[in-house]
Amino acid sequence: MAAALRAAPPSRVTARPAEGFARSVVASRVAAAAGGVGAAGKKARGGVAVRASLFSPKPAAAKDARPSKAQELYVYEINERDRESPAYLRLSPKQTENALGDLVPFTNKVYNGSLDKRLGITAGICVLIQHVPERNGDRYEAIYSFYFGDYGHISVQGPYLTYEESYLAVTGGSGVFEGAYGQVKLHQIVFPFKIFYTFYLRGIPDLPRELLCTPVPPSPTVEPTPAARAAEPHACLKNFTN
Repeated sequence: MAAALRAAPPSRVTARPAEGFARSVVASRVAAAAGGVGAAGKKARGGVAVRASLFSPKPAAAKDARPSKAQELYVYEINERDRESPAYLRLSPKQTENALGDLVPFTNKVYNGSLDKRLGITAGICVLIQHVPERNGDRYEAIYSFYFGDYGHISVQGPYLTYEESYLAVTGGSGVFEGAYGQVKLHQIVFPFKIFYTFYLRGIPDLPRELLCTPVPPSPTVEPTPAARAAEPHACLKNFTN
């Protein structure tokens, strides 16, 4: 019996695969935790603690800091028949009537809403989208700008209807109008000679007092004051575009 015991080889305990895998997972987690603590400790000593997780909330998007209140600006556009405007370019196959594709470049003089100050000009182009014979008019897609001397300019785009009011988008601007957005109401008085605009501008600081006024009600008889028409120094913006 004793001899048999002395001859028996030492017993071995073989680790099961699952147990080995579990030990390796535990070891990797311990190592990762140790590394994370070390990194966090270093960042904490530097004054910034960072916690990363797949479930961490995303940082909030920065809010638009631009002013959101709407400011009204009143402008008259008057064609005084002294600028060879508008120019009608018939590009469609129908040469006898207005049709899709016709182009109308234009530029007219711009006055403030009280018609006692010359502001500058408009400049742009209209693309004819639809002739509307039952309304005795046309629908255009318009892209143009209003120039206000040293104050900068406003750009607009949208539907230009010759037979009724329409609203165009304010797409931007320069100078005091940089970052502007909103819309402008186009009121046809006498197409294409007299148009009244009401801008609803957002995203910019308060407008200069020189641009603000109480508007003259739109009517076919409205006219600029003689001083504004003559662009006398007290009746025009500094360095206005002519």
